[in-house]
Amino acid sequence: MPTCTPQTPASWVPMAALFLAQVLMSFNVSALPVSIGGIVDDFGVPPTQVSTAIVMYGLAVAALVMLGAKVGRRVGWTRAFRLVIALFGVSGVIMMSAQSVTWIIGAQALAGASAAIIVPSLVALIAENYQGAQQTTAVGSLGSARAISGVAAFFVGGALGTLVGWRPVFGIVVAIAAVVLVLSLRLRSDRGDAAVRIDGVGALLVGSAVVLLTLGFNNLNAWGVVLATPAAPFSVGGVSPAPVLVVVGIVLGQGFFVWTRARTAAGRDPLVNLAVLASPQERAAVYAMFVIVSMEAALNFTVPLYIQIVQGRTPFDTSLAMMPFNLTVFVTATLIVRFYPRFAPRAIGVFSFALTTVALVWLSFVVTNNWETLPTILGLIVFGVGQGALVTLVFNVLVTAVPKHLAGDVGSIRGTTQNLASAVGTAVAGAMLVTVLGLTVGRAILENTDLPPSLVAQVDLDSVNFVSNDRLREVLSQTDATPEQVDAAVELNADARLRTLRTGLLALAALSAVALAPASRLPRYRPGEIPNLDPDPGR
Repeated sequence: MPTCTPQTPASWVPMAALFLAQVLMSFNVSALPVSIGGIVDDFGVPPTQVSTAIVMYGLAVAALVMLGAKVGRRVGWTRAFRLVIALFGVSGVIMMSAQSVTWIIGAQALAGASAAIIVPSLVALIAENYQGAQQTTAVGSLGSARAISGVAAFFVGGALGTLVGWRPVFGIVVAIAAVVLVLSLRLRSDRGDAAVRIDGVGALLVGSAVVLLTLGFNNLNAWGVVLATPAAPFSVGGVSPAPVLVVVGIVLGQGFFVWTRARTAAGRDPLVNLAVLASPQERAAVYAMFVIVSMEAALNFTVPLYIQIVQGRTPFDTSLAMMPFNLTVFVTATLIVRFYPRFAPRAIGVFSFALTTVALVWLSFVVTNNWETLPTILGLIVFGVGQGALVTLVFNVLVTAVPKHLAGDVGSIRGTTQNLASAVGTAVAGAMLVTVLGLTVGRAILENTDLPPSLVAQVDLDSVNFVSNDRLREVLSQTDATPEQVDAAVELNADARLRTLRTGLLALAALSAVALAPASRLPRYRPGEIPNLDPDPGR
Protein backbone atom coordinates (compact mmCIF):
# COMPACT_ATOMS: atom_id res chain seq x y z
CA MET A 1 0.00 0.00 0.00
CA PRO A 2 1.48 3.41 -0.96
CA THR A 3 2.36 5.81 1.81
CA CYS A 4 0.33 9.04 1.99
CA THR A 5 2.50 12.10 2.24
CA PRO A 6 1.44 15.69 2.88
CA GLN A 7 0.77 17.61 -0.32
CA THR A 8 3.56 20.03 -1.20
CA PRO A 9 2.26 23.62 -1.21
CA ALA A 10 1.96 25.08 -4.69
CA SER A 11 4.03 28.08 -5.75
CA TRP A 12 2.45 31.49 -5.22
CA VAL A 13 3.85 32.85 -8.49
CA PRO A 14 0.74 31.87 -10.51
CA MET A 15 -1.37 33.57 -7.85
CA ALA A 16 0.70 36.72 -8.31
CA ALA A 17 -0.51 36.82 -11.94
CA LEU A 18 -4.13 36.35 -10.88
CA PHE A 19 -3.83 38.89 -8.04
CA LEU A 20 -2.39 41.51 -10.40
CA ALA A 21 -5.09 40.74 -12.98
CA GLN A 22 -7.69 41.70 -10.36
CA VAL A 23 -5.62 44.79 -9.56
CA LEU A 24 -5.55 45.61 -13.27
CA MET A 25 -9.34 45.63 -13.59
CA SER A 26 -10.00 47.42 -10.31
CA PHE A 27 -7.27 50.04 -10.90
CA ASN A 28 -8.79 50.88 -14.28
CA VAL A 29 -12.27 51.36 -12.78
CA SER A 30 -10.99 53.36 -9.81
CA ALA A 31 -8.79 55.58 -12.00
CA LEU A 32 -11.75 56.90 -13.98
CA PRO A 33 -13.43 58.81 -11.12
CA VAL A 34 -10.06 60.28 -10.10
CA SER A 35 -9.54 61.47 -13.68
CA ILE A 36 -12.99 63.01 -14.00
CA GLY A 37 -11.78 66.60 -13.57
CA GLY A 38 -9.01 66.33 -16.16
CA ILE A 39 -11.24 64.62 -18.73
CA VAL A 40 -13.96 67.24 -18.27
CA ASP A 41 -11.40 70.04 -18.75
CA ASP A 42 -9.71 68.39 -21.76
CA PHE A 43 -12.85 67.68 -23.76
CA GLY A 44 -15.28 70.28 -22.36
CA VAL A 45 -17.98 67.75 -21.50
CA PRO A 46 -20.27 67.43 -18.45
CA PRO A 47 -19.17 64.95 -15.76
CA THR A 48 -22.15 62.72 -16.53
CA GLN A 49 -20.49 61.81 -19.86
CA VAL A 50 -17.47 60.54 -17.95
CA SER A 51 -19.81 58.45 -15.83
CA THR A 52 -21.05 56.93 -19.11
CA ALA A 53 -17.53 55.55 -19.68
CA ILE A 54 -17.59 54.00 -16.21
CA VAL A 55 -21.00 52.54 -16.92
CA MET A 56 -19.83 51.22 -20.31
CA TYR A 57 -17.09 49.16 -18.67
CA GLY A 58 -19.48 47.59 -16.18
CA LEU A 59 -22.07 47.10 -18.91
CA ALA A 60 -19.67 45.15 -21.13
CA VAL A 61 -18.52 42.92 -18.29
CA ALA A 62 -21.98 42.21 -16.96
CA ALA A 63 -23.44 41.53 -20.41
CA LEU A 64 -20.64 39.25 -21.62
CA VAL A 65 -19.21 37.54 -18.54
CA MET A 66 -21.43 34.43 -18.73
CA LEU A 67 -20.53 34.03 -22.38
CA GLY A 68 -16.89 34.65 -21.43
CA ALA A 69 -17.00 31.80 -18.94
CA LYS A 70 -18.10 29.40 -21.67
CA VAL A 71 -15.46 30.68 -24.09
CA GLY A 72 -12.81 30.18 -21.40
CA ARG A 73 -13.86 26.58 -20.83
CA ARG A 74 -13.95 25.86 -24.57
CA VAL A 75 -10.59 27.33 -25.63
CA GLY A 76 -8.79 26.81 -22.32
CA TRP A 77 -8.63 29.18 -19.34
CA THR A 78 -4.91 29.94 -19.56
CA ARG A 79 -4.92 30.66 -23.30
CA ALA A 80 -8.02 32.85 -23.03
CA PHE A 81 -6.59 34.63 -19.97
CA ARG A 82 -3.40 35.65 -21.78
CA LEU A 83 -5.27 36.90 -24.85
CA VAL A 84 -7.69 39.14 -22.97
CA ILE A 85 -4.96 40.52 -20.69
CA ALA A 86 -3.22 41.72 -23.86
CA LEU A 87 -6.48 43.29 -25.08
CA PHE A 88 -6.91 45.02 -21.72
CA GLY A 89 -3.45 46.54 -22.20
CA VAL A 90 -4.53 47.80 -25.63
CA SER A 91 -7.47 49.57 -23.99
CA GLY A 92 -4.98 51.41 -21.77
CA VAL A 93 -3.08 52.58 -24.84
CA ILE A 94 -6.33 53.91 -26.34
CA MET A 95 -7.07 55.77 -23.10
CA MET A 96 -3.64 57.43 -23.16
CA SER A 97 -4.11 58.59 -26.76
CA ALA A 98 -7.84 59.43 -26.60
CA GLN A 99 -8.93 62.35 -28.78
CA SER A 100 -12.48 62.61 -27.44
CA VAL A 101 -14.83 61.15 -24.87
CA THR A 102 -15.99 58.70 -27.55
CA TRP A 103 -12.48 57.19 -27.57
CA ILE A 104 -12.67 56.82 -23.78
CA ILE A 105 -16.06 55.12 -23.94
CA GLY A 106 -14.78 52.77 -26.67
CA ALA A 107 -11.64 51.95 -24.67
CA GLN A 108 -13.72 51.09 -21.63
CA ALA A 109 -15.99 48.91 -23.77
CA LEU A 110 -12.89 46.97 -24.92
CA ALA A 111 -11.60 46.72 -21.35
CA GLY A 112 -15.00 45.49 -20.18
CA ALA A 113 -15.22 42.86 -22.91
CA SER A 114 -11.74 41.63 -21.91
CA ALA A 115 -12.68 41.59 -18.23
CA ALA A 116 -15.71 39.45 -19.12
CA ILE A 117 -13.26 36.55 -19.58
CA ILE A 118 -10.74 37.63 -16.93
CA VAL A 119 -13.35 37.59 -14.13
CA PRO A 120 -14.46 33.94 -14.45
CA SER A 121 -10.91 32.84 -15.32
CA LEU A 122 -9.63 34.09 -11.95
CA VAL A 123 -11.88 31.70 -10.03
CA ALA A 124 -11.34 28.81 -12.44
CA LEU A 125 -7.54 29.18 -12.43
CA ILE A 126 -7.44 29.44 -8.63
CA ALA A 127 -9.43 26.20 -8.44
CA GLU A 128 -7.05 24.63 -10.96
CA ASN A 129 -3.79 25.76 -9.33
CA TYR A 130 -4.58 25.65 -5.57
CA GLN A 131 -6.30 23.38 -3.08
CA GLY A 132 -7.34 23.48 0.58
CA ALA A 133 -6.09 26.33 2.74
CA GLN A 134 -4.12 27.79 -0.17
CA GLN A 135 -7.30 28.05 -2.20
CA THR A 136 -9.12 29.84 0.63
CA THR A 137 -6.23 32.30 0.95
CA ALA A 138 -6.13 32.82 -2.81
CA VAL A 139 -9.86 33.57 -3.02
CA GLY A 140 -9.62 36.01 -0.12
CA SER A 141 -6.72 37.80 -1.80
CA LEU A 142 -8.96 38.82 -4.70
CA GLY A 143 -10.96 41.00 -2.32
CA SER A 144 -7.72 42.51 -1.05
CA ALA A 145 -6.62 43.12 -4.63
CA ARG A 146 -9.76 45.16 -5.33
CA ALA A 147 -9.15 47.22 -2.22
CA ILE A 148 -5.42 47.87 -2.72
CA SER A 149 -5.99 48.84 -6.35
CA GLY A 150 -8.55 51.39 -5.17
CA VAL A 151 -5.96 52.86 -2.80
CA ALA A 152 -3.31 52.91 -5.53
CA ALA A 153 -5.63 54.40 -8.14
CA PHE A 154 -6.80 57.22 -5.89
CA PHE A 155 -3.36 58.03 -4.51
CA VAL A 156 -1.07 57.45 -7.52
CA GLY A 157 -3.74 58.52 -9.98
CA GLY A 158 -4.48 61.62 -7.94
CA ALA A 159 -0.81 62.59 -7.78
CA LEU A 160 -0.23 62.01 -11.50
CA GLY A 161 -3.48 63.74 -12.42
CA THR A 162 -2.44 66.81 -10.45
CA LEU A 163 1.24 66.97 -11.47
CA VAL A 164 1.23 65.58 -15.03
CA GLY A 165 -2.30 64.91 -16.24
CA TRP A 166 -4.84 62.10 -16.32
CA ARG A 167 -3.43 60.24 -19.36
CA PRO A 168 -0.27 58.82 -17.70
CA VAL A 169 -2.52 57.19 -15.08
CA PHE A 170 -3.57 54.68 -17.73
CA GLY A 171 0.05 54.01 -18.60
CA ILE A 172 0.04 52.11 -15.29
CA VAL A 173 -2.76 49.93 -16.70
CA VAL A 174 -0.53 49.05 -19.67
CA ALA A 175 2.42 48.29 -17.38
CA ILE A 176 0.37 46.02 -15.09
CA ALA A 177 -0.99 44.14 -18.11
CA ALA A 178 2.57 43.50 -19.33
CA VAL A 179 3.64 42.15 -15.92
CA VAL A 180 0.59 39.87 -15.74
CA LEU A 181 1.39 38.45 -19.19
CA VAL A 182 4.91 37.54 -18.08
CA LEU A 183 3.77 35.97 -14.79
CA SER A 184 1.00 34.04 -16.56
CA LEU A 185 3.67 31.81 -18.11
CA ARG A 186 3.74 30.00 -14.75
CA LEU A 187 0.02 29.20 -14.80
CA ARG A 188 -0.91 25.56 -15.25
CA SER A 189 -1.93 25.31 -18.89
CA ASP A 190 -5.02 23.54 -20.15
CA ARG A 191 -6.18 22.60 -23.61
CA GLY A 192 -9.82 23.51 -23.15
CA ASP A 193 -12.82 21.38 -23.94
CA ALA A 194 -14.12 21.47 -27.50
CA ALA A 195 -17.22 19.59 -26.35
CA VAL A 196 -18.48 22.68 -24.48
CA ARG A 197 -21.44 24.16 -26.30
CA ILE A 198 -22.31 27.83 -26.09
CA ASP A 199 -25.96 28.70 -25.53
CA GLY A 200 -26.49 31.49 -28.04
CA VAL A 201 -30.10 32.18 -27.05
CA GLY A 202 -29.17 32.39 -23.37
CA ALA A 203 -26.26 34.72 -24.16
CA LEU A 204 -28.58 36.96 -26.20
CA LEU A 205 -31.21 37.05 -23.47
CA VAL A 206 -28.88 37.88 -20.58
CA GLY A 207 -26.80 40.30 -22.66
CA SER A 208 -29.89 42.17 -23.86
CA ALA A 209 -31.29 42.26 -20.33
CA VAL A 210 -28.10 43.76 -18.91
CA VAL A 211 -27.79 46.32 -21.73
CA LEU A 212 -31.40 47.48 -21.39
CA LEU A 213 -31.25 47.65 -17.59
CA THR A 214 -28.04 49.68 -17.67
CA LEU A 215 -29.20 52.03 -20.43
CA GLY A 216 -32.47 52.58 -18.62
CA PHE A 217 -30.89 53.38 -15.26
CA ASN A 218 -28.12 55.46 -16.85
CA ASN A 219 -30.59 57.73 -18.65
CA LEU A 220 -33.21 58.24 -15.96
CA ASN A 221 -32.09 61.84 -15.50
CA ALA A 222 -31.57 62.75 -19.17
CA TRP A 223 -34.67 61.06 -20.57
CA GLY A 224 -36.98 61.44 -17.56
CA VAL A 225 -37.82 59.26 -14.60
CA VAL A 226 -41.48 58.93 -15.64
CA LEU A 227 -42.44 61.42 -18.36
CA ALA A 228 -40.20 61.83 -21.40
CA THR A 229 -38.03 64.95 -21.57
CA PRO A 230 -37.12 66.76 -24.84
CA ALA A 231 -33.75 64.96 -24.72
CA ALA A 232 -35.38 61.52 -24.89
CA PRO A 233 -34.85 59.75 -28.27
CA PHE A 234 -38.49 58.60 -28.25
CA SER A 235 -41.44 58.21 -25.92
CA VAL A 236 -44.05 55.55 -25.30
CA GLY A 237 -47.29 57.45 -25.03
CA GLY A 238 -45.44 60.33 -23.40
CA VAL A 239 -43.64 58.02 -20.97
CA SER A 240 -39.85 58.19 -20.80
CA PRO A 241 -38.01 55.31 -22.52
CA ALA A 242 -35.72 54.93 -19.48
CA PRO A 243 -38.22 53.15 -17.17
CA VAL A 244 -39.55 51.22 -20.18
CA LEU A 245 -36.07 49.85 -20.88
CA VAL A 246 -35.70 48.87 -17.22
CA VAL A 247 -38.99 46.95 -17.28
CA VAL A 248 -38.14 45.19 -20.56
CA GLY A 249 -34.70 44.35 -19.17
CA ILE A 250 -36.26 42.73 -16.10
CA VAL A 251 -38.60 40.71 -18.33
CA LEU A 252 -35.71 39.50 -20.49
CA GLY A 253 -33.75 38.62 -17.35
CA GLN A 254 -36.62 36.46 -16.14
CA GLY A 255 -36.82 34.96 -19.61
CA PHE A 256 -33.15 33.97 -19.33
CA PHE A 257 -33.81 32.03 -16.12
CA VAL A 258 -36.85 30.28 -17.65
CA TRP A 259 -34.84 29.38 -20.76
CA THR A 260 -31.86 28.14 -18.75
CA ARG A 261 -34.01 25.89 -16.56
CA ALA A 262 -35.72 24.45 -19.63
CA ARG A 263 -32.38 23.83 -21.36
CA THR A 264 -30.97 22.14 -18.26
CA ALA A 265 -34.05 19.92 -17.92
CA ALA A 266 -33.59 18.86 -21.55
CA GLY A 267 -30.05 17.72 -20.75
CA ARG A 268 -28.36 20.46 -22.78
CA ASP A 269 -25.44 22.61 -21.61
CA PRO A 270 -26.76 25.95 -20.24
CA LEU A 271 -24.91 29.25 -20.41
CA VAL A 272 -24.51 29.15 -16.62
CA ASN A 273 -25.31 26.34 -14.21
CA LEU A 274 -28.03 27.65 -11.92
CA ALA A 275 -26.95 25.14 -9.27
CA VAL A 276 -24.68 27.90 -7.98
CA LEU A 277 -27.87 29.73 -6.96
CA ALA A 278 -29.78 26.69 -5.77
CA SER A 279 -30.01 27.53 -2.07
CA PRO A 280 -31.46 30.62 -0.35
CA GLN A 281 -28.04 31.21 1.25
CA GLU A 282 -26.32 31.44 -2.14
CA ARG A 283 -28.99 33.79 -3.50
CA ALA A 284 -28.68 35.92 -0.38
CA ALA A 285 -24.93 36.20 -1.02
CA VAL A 286 -25.62 37.45 -4.56
CA TYR A 287 -28.17 40.02 -3.31
CA ALA A 288 -25.75 41.22 -0.64
CA MET A 289 -22.94 41.47 -3.21
CA PHE A 290 -25.13 43.59 -5.51
CA VAL A 291 -26.02 46.02 -2.73
CA ILE A 292 -22.52 46.53 -1.34
CA VAL A 293 -20.92 46.96 -4.78
CA SER A 294 -23.60 49.42 -5.90
CA MET A 295 -23.08 51.46 -2.72
CA GLU A 296 -19.32 51.46 -3.24
CA ALA A 297 -19.74 52.58 -6.86
CA ALA A 298 -22.14 55.36 -5.86
CA LEU A 299 -19.73 56.65 -3.20
CA ASN A 300 -16.70 56.40 -5.51
CA PHE A 301 -18.57 58.48 -8.10
CA THR A 302 -20.15 60.99 -5.74
CA VAL A 303 -17.09 62.00 -3.71
CA PRO A 304 -14.77 62.77 -6.68
CA LEU A 305 -17.65 64.55 -8.44
CA TYR A 306 -18.21 66.74 -5.41
CA ILE A 307 -14.54 67.47 -4.68
CA GLN A 308 -13.28 68.06 -8.24
CA ILE A 309 -16.28 69.50 -10.07
CA VAL A 310 -18.15 71.22 -7.25
CA GLN A 311 -15.25 72.39 -5.12
CA GLY A 312 -12.82 72.79 -8.03
CA ARG A 313 -10.03 70.95 -6.20
CA THR A 314 -7.32 68.70 -7.66
CA PRO A 315 -7.35 64.92 -8.22
CA PHE A 316 -4.72 64.64 -5.47
CA ASP A 317 -7.17 66.29 -3.06
CA THR A 318 -9.67 63.62 -4.08
CA SER A 319 -7.16 60.86 -3.35
CA LEU A 320 -6.47 62.30 0.11
CA ALA A 321 -10.20 62.60 0.87
CA MET A 322 -10.83 58.97 -0.18
CA MET A 323 -7.69 57.56 1.44
CA PRO A 324 -9.28 56.73 4.84
CA PHE A 325 -12.04 54.80 3.10
CA ASN A 326 -9.81 52.93 0.64
CA LEU A 327 -7.15 52.04 3.20
CA THR A 328 -9.78 50.74 5.59
CA VAL A 329 -11.36 48.63 2.85
CA PHE A 330 -7.96 47.14 1.99
CA VAL A 331 -7.03 46.31 5.58
CA THR A 332 -10.47 44.88 6.39
CA ALA A 333 -10.69 42.79 3.21
CA THR A 334 -7.27 41.33 4.04
CA LEU A 335 -7.90 40.60 7.72
CA ILE A 336 -11.55 39.54 7.71
CA VAL A 337 -10.62 35.94 6.82
CA ARG A 338 -9.07 35.64 10.30
CA PHE A 339 -12.58 35.95 11.80
CA TYR A 340 -14.12 33.15 9.72
CA PRO A 341 -13.21 30.37 12.21
CA ARG A 342 -14.92 32.29 15.04
CA PHE A 343 -18.00 33.81 13.38
CA ALA A 344 -20.49 32.50 10.83
CA PRO A 345 -21.00 34.41 7.54
CA ARG A 346 -24.48 35.44 8.71
CA ALA A 347 -23.13 37.16 11.84
CA ILE A 348 -20.38 38.95 9.89
CA GLY A 349 -22.79 40.01 7.14
CA VAL A 350 -25.45 41.45 9.46
CA PHE A 351 -22.85 43.27 11.56
CA SER A 352 -21.12 44.70 8.46
CA PHE A 353 -24.34 46.01 6.90
CA ALA A 354 -25.27 47.54 10.26
CA LEU A 355 -21.89 49.34 10.20
CA THR A 356 -22.38 50.69 6.67
CA THR A 357 -25.90 51.89 7.54
CA VAL A 358 -24.76 53.72 10.69
CA ALA A 359 -21.77 55.20 8.84
CA LEU A 360 -23.87 56.58 5.97
CA VAL A 361 -26.47 58.09 8.31
CA TRP A 362 -23.64 59.65 10.33
CA LEU A 363 -22.03 61.09 7.17
CA SER A 364 -25.32 62.56 6.00
CA PHE A 365 -25.45 64.68 9.19
CA VAL A 366 -21.78 65.63 9.63
CA VAL A 367 -20.54 66.13 6.05
CA THR A 368 -19.65 69.69 5.13
CA ASN A 369 -17.82 71.44 2.31
CA ASN A 370 -14.57 70.37 3.99
CA TRP A 371 -13.91 66.64 3.65
CA GLU A 372 -10.92 66.68 6.01
CA THR A 373 -12.96 67.08 9.20
CA LEU A 374 -12.58 64.36 11.85
CA PRO A 375 -16.30 63.38 11.90
CA THR A 376 -16.27 62.88 8.10
CA ILE A 377 -13.07 60.83 8.19
CA LEU A 378 -14.52 58.70 11.00
CA GLY A 379 -17.66 58.02 8.95
CA LEU A 380 -15.62 56.98 5.89
CA ILE A 381 -13.50 54.63 8.02
CA VAL A 382 -16.55 52.91 9.56
CA PHE A 383 -18.13 52.53 6.12
CA GLY A 384 -14.86 51.10 4.81
CA VAL A 385 -14.78 48.46 7.56
CA GLY A 386 -18.24 47.20 6.62
CA GLN A 387 -17.63 47.36 2.87
CA GLY A 388 -14.26 45.59 3.01
CA ALA A 389 -15.65 42.77 5.13
CA LEU A 390 -18.67 42.24 2.88
CA VAL A 391 -16.88 42.15 -0.49
CA THR A 392 -14.60 39.31 0.65
CA LEU A 393 -17.29 37.52 2.68
CA VAL A 394 -19.99 37.11 0.02
CA PHE A 395 -17.47 35.94 -2.58
CA ASN A 396 -16.13 33.30 -0.20
CA VAL A 397 -19.68 32.13 0.54
CA LEU A 398 -20.31 31.52 -3.16
CA VAL A 399 -16.98 29.80 -3.84
CA THR A 400 -17.10 27.47 -0.84
CA ALA A 401 -20.71 26.46 -1.46
CA VAL A 402 -20.23 24.85 -4.90
CA PRO A 403 -18.10 22.05 -6.40
CA LYS A 404 -14.79 22.81 -8.09
CA HIS A 405 -16.09 22.15 -11.61
CA LEU A 406 -18.59 25.02 -11.17
CA ALA A 407 -15.85 27.55 -10.34
CA GLY A 408 -16.22 29.22 -13.74
CA ASP A 409 -19.97 29.60 -13.20
CA VAL A 410 -19.34 31.21 -9.80
CA GLY A 411 -16.92 33.59 -11.51
CA SER A 412 -19.49 34.54 -14.14
CA ILE A 413 -22.21 35.10 -11.53
CA ARG A 414 -19.79 37.21 -9.52
CA GLY A 415 -18.78 39.20 -12.61
CA THR A 416 -22.35 39.83 -13.73
CA THR A 417 -23.46 40.84 -10.24
CA GLN A 418 -20.52 43.10 -9.42
CA ASN A 419 -20.34 44.92 -12.73
CA LEU A 420 -24.09 45.33 -13.17
CA ALA A 421 -24.19 46.65 -9.61
CA SER A 422 -21.30 49.01 -10.33
CA ALA A 423 -22.95 50.31 -13.49
CA VAL A 424 -26.36 50.70 -11.85
CA GLY A 425 -24.85 52.26 -8.71
CA THR A 426 -22.93 54.86 -10.73
CA ALA A 427 -25.85 55.60 -13.06
CA VAL A 428 -28.48 55.88 -10.34
CA ALA A 429 -26.19 58.01 -8.16
CA GLY A 430 -25.65 60.46 -11.02
CA ALA A 431 -29.34 60.60 -11.94
CA MET A 432 -30.50 60.90 -8.35
CA LEU A 433 -28.03 63.64 -7.43
CA VAL A 434 -28.80 65.78 -10.48
CA THR A 435 -32.56 65.34 -9.96
CA VAL A 436 -32.39 66.25 -6.27
CA LEU A 437 -30.11 69.19 -7.07
CA GLY A 438 -32.58 70.46 -9.66
CA LEU A 439 -35.49 70.24 -7.22
CA THR A 440 -33.48 71.89 -4.44
CA VAL A 441 -32.28 74.76 -6.64
CA GLY A 442 -35.76 75.26 -8.10
CA ARG A 443 -37.31 75.54 -4.67
CA ALA A 444 -34.55 77.85 -3.44
CA ILE A 445 -35.02 80.15 -6.43
CA LEU A 446 -38.71 80.54 -5.66
CA GLU A 447 -37.95 81.36 -2.02
CA ASN A 448 -35.04 83.72 -2.69
CA THR A 449 -36.14 87.30 -3.28
CA ASP A 450 -32.57 88.40 -4.16
CA LEU A 451 -32.73 86.58 -7.52
CA PRO A 452 -35.27 88.26 -9.83
CA PRO A 453 -36.90 86.24 -12.66
CA SER A 454 -34.95 88.26 -15.25
CA LEU A 455 -31.63 87.02 -13.84
CA VAL A 456 -32.89 83.45 -13.60
CA ALA A 457 -33.86 83.59 -17.27
CA GLN A 458 -30.39 84.85 -18.26
CA VAL A 459 -28.42 82.02 -16.60
CA ASP A 460 -31.09 79.29 -16.65
CA LEU A 461 -30.55 78.48 -13.00
CA ASP A 462 -33.47 76.07 -13.00
CA SER A 463 -31.73 73.81 -15.54
CA VAL A 464 -28.89 72.63 -13.38
CA ASN A 465 -25.93 70.32 -13.16
CA PHE A 466 -23.01 70.27 -10.77
CA VAL A 467 -20.78 73.33 -11.28
CA SER A 468 -18.15 74.98 -9.11
CA ASN A 469 -18.63 78.38 -7.47
CA ASP A 470 -15.91 79.82 -9.72
CA ARG A 471 -17.68 78.57 -12.84
CA LEU A 472 -20.99 80.03 -11.59
CA ARG A 473 -19.35 83.41 -10.95
CA GLU A 474 -17.90 83.29 -14.46
CA VAL A 475 -21.33 82.69 -15.96
CA LEU A 476 -22.95 85.39 -13.84
CA SER A 477 -20.26 87.89 -14.85
CA GLN A 478 -21.73 87.81 -18.37
CA THR A 479 -25.11 88.97 -17.08
CA ASP A 480 -26.35 92.19 -15.52
CA ALA A 481 -26.30 90.65 -12.04
CA THR A 482 -25.17 92.92 -9.22
CA PRO A 483 -22.38 91.76 -6.85
CA GLU A 484 -25.03 91.11 -4.20
CA GLN A 485 -27.03 88.94 -6.59
CA VAL A 486 -23.89 87.02 -7.59
CA ASP A 487 -23.13 86.32 -3.93
CA ALA A 488 -26.72 85.19 -3.36
CA ALA A 489 -26.61 82.82 -6.35
CA VAL A 490 -23.27 81.34 -5.24
CA GLU A 491 -24.58 80.83 -1.70
CA LEU A 492 -27.72 79.19 -3.09
CA ASN A 493 -25.58 76.92 -5.27
CA ALA A 494 -23.33 75.85 -2.37
CA ASP A 495 -26.26 75.20 -0.04
CA ALA A 496 -28.19 73.22 -2.67
CA ARG A 497 -25.18 71.02 -3.45
CA LEU A 498 -24.61 70.20 0.21
CA ARG A 499 -28.29 69.38 0.74
CA THR A 500 -28.17 67.14 -2.33
CA LEU A 501 -25.10 65.31 -1.07
CA ARG A 502 -26.71 64.68 2.33
CA THR A 503 -29.90 63.43 0.69
CA GLY A 504 -27.86 61.06 -1.46
CA LEU A 505 -26.05 59.66 1.58
CA LEU A 506 -29.35 59.09 3.37
CA ALA A 507 -30.67 57.23 0.33
CA LEU A 508 -27.59 54.97 0.40
CA ALA A 509 -28.15 54.40 4.12
CA ALA A 510 -31.70 53.26 3.40
CA LEU A 511 -30.41 50.83 0.77
CA SER A 512 -27.86 49.50 3.25
CA ALA A 513 -30.56 48.98 5.88
CA VAL A 514 -32.71 47.04 3.39
CA ALA A 515 -29.71 44.76 2.71
CA LEU A 516 -29.89 43.49 6.30
CA ALA A 517 -32.65 41.18 5.02
CA PRO A 518 -30.47 39.13 2.62
CA ALA A 519 -27.56 39.31 5.08
CA SER A 520 -29.72 37.57 7.68
CA ARG A 521 -30.10 34.65 5.26
CA LEU A 522 -26.38 34.04 4.76
CA PRO A 523 -25.11 30.63 5.94
CA ARG A 524 -24.61 29.85 9.62
CA TYR A 525 -21.70 27.49 9.00
CA ARG A 526 -18.03 28.14 9.65
CA PRO A 527 -15.31 27.14 7.17
CA GLY A 528 -14.36 23.99 9.09
CA GLU A 529 -17.95 22.75 8.83
CA ILE A 530 -18.18 22.94 5.01
CA PRO A 531 -18.28 19.45 3.46
CA ASN A 532 -16.47 18.41 0.31
CA LEU A 533 -19.13 19.22 -2.27
CA ASP A 534 -17.28 18.13 -5.41
CA PRO A 535 -18.75 14.89 -6.68
CA ASP A 536 -16.16 14.66 -9.44
CA PRO A 537 -12.73 15.64 -8.04
CA GLY A 538 -10.96 14.77 -11.24
CA ARG A 539 -13.10 16.94 -13.41
